[in-house]
Amino acid sequence: MATETKRAKVDDGADLSPLQNFLQWCDRVGLVLSKKVCVSKEGTVAEYGMLALDSIQEGEVLFTIPRSALLHQGTTKVSALLEKERSSLESPSGWVPLLLSLLYEHTSSQSHWRPYLSLWSSFKTLDHPMFWSKEERDELLKGTGVPEAVDRDLVNIRQEYTDVVLPFMSRHLDLWSPDTHTLELYTQLVAFVMAYSFQEPQEEDEDDEDEDDDDEEERTPNPPMMVPMADMLNHVSSHNANLEFTPDSLKMVCVRPIKKGEEVFNTYGQMANWQLLHMYGFTEPYRQNSNDTADIPLCSLYRAATRGVESDSERRLLEERWETVSQMLEEKSAFVFGKHGCLTDTELHTALKVLCMSKTEFSEFKDNEGWEEDDEDDETISRAFSDEGLPELRSSWKQLIHDAAGVTLKAYGDGEQEGEQVLAGDRALMEDEAAAASLSSRQKRALQVRFGQKVILHRLMELTKS
Repeated sequence: MATETKRAKVDDGADLSPLQNFLQWCDRVGLVLSKKVCVSKEGTVAEYGMLALDSIQEGEVLFTIPRSALLHQGTTKVSALLEKERSSLESPSGWVPLLLSLLYEHTSSQSHWRPYLSLWSSFKTLDHPMFWSKEERDELLKGTGVPEAVDRDLVNIRQEYTDVVLPFMSRHLDLWSPDTHTLELYTQLVAFVMAYSFQEPQEEDEDDEDEDDDDEEERTPNPPMMVPMADMLNHVSSHNANLEFTPDSLKMVCVRPIKKGEEVFNTYGQMANWQLLHMYGFTEPYRQNSNDTADIPLCSLYRAATRGVESDSERRLLEERWETVSQMLEEKSAFVFGKHGCLTDTELHTALKVLCMSKTEFSEFKDNEGWEEDDEDDETISRAFSDEGLPELRSSWKQLIHDAAGVTLKAYGDGEQEGEQVLAGDRALMEDEAAAASLSSRQKRALQVRFGQKVILHRLMELTKS
């Protein structure tokens, strides 16, 4: 997976040995690679990538990986011990067994996985924002949501290592050593798992059709696993290959024709640029990322709703309505907007409806304990909050969205700038090749995230202005 999009390529031949060793290992473990593709460090958007040596048609299998070649807690040499003490390794992330496996295999000179793990001479080369200084994150990514996400990650990683991993290692000093398997290495491996692991989709039982959505959300997701070769493909939203899971193997399958010389791209899912940077350490150019999004936090909607409130009675009514909205949305912390409208339209519809109720309507709403028959179906709501529908919303709803987007834009640190001024500074950097060339790789990636979000929010304000 990519650590930086469009990085300049440098290959003096010294890095070929780890790749050759890995390819020989692939042959030994039964990984079958099509003769129409090759792994390369030249002509790809990041360190490693896959190129087409010949034209490839939709449906062709690019490579097949036997399940025995996957690295996870069930295939590592310490799998029996991890299974025996599984109950002591539980944590909110669910990643501890895999991370302990990686700690062991990465530092074992006899590891079966050494040719694979040796592809990364140092996990320090992963340039996730968690490895930036806090000052750098806060300055370059202010308003994007990334600094807050990273801060939560680092707190959780330290707590997981201290509360779960260290006690386990102390009971098995013959296999793990706190002096070798440090918090620093553990954090680097967390980034490695974030950037390179895969999760197998949940199997759907016949009974699942009768289950409601809440039951499905409570199902425990499959743990992550490392998938050699598949993790060498880079990501773009307009990908041309996809990983398929079968009982005996995993297969990378071409999903649209690939021309000779083109790079083979997998997809990591529908990922906005802030998610790509946070989890994988790279971004797509904002115009190319069709999945880019910007969030309007709940607190921004609240601040917008308080505008124009003058009397104590109005404020009390607003606080009551806001408490109801907060309870109904529960853990929803933001409303997500993409390039064509709101992606969390049902939640936004609920919030706006309650916040804009009259005193009488809200009283009746409470009397019904929040239940009322809604004559608008999901399709109608989705259309109403699309780019085409937003200008036609009732004026009070549009005003709230407009003001909330404005509040959110100011969180990027642009002071009292409004309209096109909000975009001016970053737009100049985006369009000035000389200025862009002077930026560091971190500054460039932060700019892609920041500007892409600002464009979406500014467009939202334009669609909802009175």
